[in-house]
Amino acid sequence: MVEGAQSLKFGQLFLFEAADGRTEKERLDEQIDLMVEAEAVGFDSVWAAEHHFTEYGACASPALMLAAVAARTKTIRLGTAVVVLPLNHPVRVAEDYALLDVLSGGRVELGIGRGYQPVEFAGYGVDASRTREMLRESSDVIRGAWTQDGFQYDGSFYHVRDVSIRPKPLQQPHPPLWMAALSPDSFELCARLGFHLLCAPVFGFDADAGTEHVARYRRARIARGEAPENVRVAALTITYVAETSQRARDELRDSVLWYYRTLSRYIAPARGQSALAGYDTYEHAREFLENVDWDTVLERGAVICGSPEEVTERVADLRDRCGLTDYLAWTHIGGLSREHVRRSNELLSTQVMPKLR
Repeated sequence: MVEGAQSLKFGQLFLFEAADGRTEKERLDEQIDLMVEAEAVGFDSVWAAEHHFTEYGACASPALMLAAVAARTKTIRLGTAVVVLPLNHPVRVAEDYALLDVLSGGRVELGIGRGYQPVEFAGYGVDASRTREMLRESSDVIRGAWTQDGFQYDGSFYHVRDVSIRPKPLQQPHPPLWMAALSPDSFELCARLGFHLLCAPVFGFDADAGTEHVARYRRARIARGEAPENVRVAALTITYVAETSQRARDELRDSVLWYYRTLSRYIAPARGQSALAGYDTYEHAREFLENVDWDTVLERGAVICGSPEEVTERVADLRDRCGLTDYLAWTHIGGLSREHVRRSNELLSTQVMPKLR
């Protein structure tokens, strides 16, 4: 399965969750250290997630977090998964990530999304029912501000008059843009905007049902004139490697269950379908997350954990079914110890990644 298949780039995601009794500074310092270490062990990128107000994630500003990493690294790409656009003015996003791109020597990968947590929208006074339209306008403003002087824009949410940001991004015409997609409509919007695609098995994206969504996305990008080799698809998956599959499952179990049960408190009670893919209603999603058991998590494919051989095969299978170009491993989750994360990352870098590149 691995032989002759498309090679992968490997990244790591960091949520900055508060899952234990340590101080906030201790947790932040640890995860920043792990992001810096990712370069030394051979990962291609690190990605920071924006969240607000809860123990679910404590990175209110991915730009600040990645700037700290940029100062201590030289080559690793610096991604966001994601900047929640409805909570940020797009001109400010354009300025922050243009500056980060210059400071880092052109290493920014900007991932954006609509967000999904009511507590975050409430804290910023944002109408959650209009976030799709806000995302679309914000993305237009960011690209325009990055590439034009005297930029002007008139939309329903944002009005920009004669803006020339300084500095402009180092990467030309601008840093790569990614969008998180779960629903069929989001895949379509991502293609229409010309963004690279972020999928998330951890949030309910199913590799079997989602294969056609990804294929349609890719066809739409190519139909709009994009060269096939320039269309990138990334999957975010909880990932853990140990010497044996049983040891991996035993060591990861409690951290994953903490994550899902914490998530159950913050998902949105959407009209009709749940905000998370794979669930018919909000009530169904919340009930599942509150009562989830370890065997079900493993069966749904949201977690890839096991021996190096098992993880290699499962990542290769996901790559082949979805046409992945990038695999984003969520390796620090739910208070998993630094020692466990480091050992898993070492096994990933020495026994898994070489076989899939």
